[in-house]
Amino acid sequence: MSISTLSQSHPVAHVVTASPRSLQLVNTRPAVADNAAIPRISSQMLLDGGRELVIQHQGGEYHLRLTRNDKLILTK
Repeated sequence: MSISTLSQSHPVAHVVTASPRSLQLVNTRPAVADNAAIPRISSQMLLDGGRELVIQHQGGEYHLRLTRNDKLILTK
């Protein structure tokens, strides 16, 4: 998926950086209770063909894994 495609499909988010293993979305709309305003991204795009990725958050690392049963597990 290209940056322009992502921006068009997610009008409430702007891509700040994008590479196969690094993607940052910035929400440009105030938080509202409507789920339609929450940016969405497919797990396939996040994992980029792999089965695991590391999310860095506030100095910690979280592992997002795709299981053999196609379930997602997030662990610290």
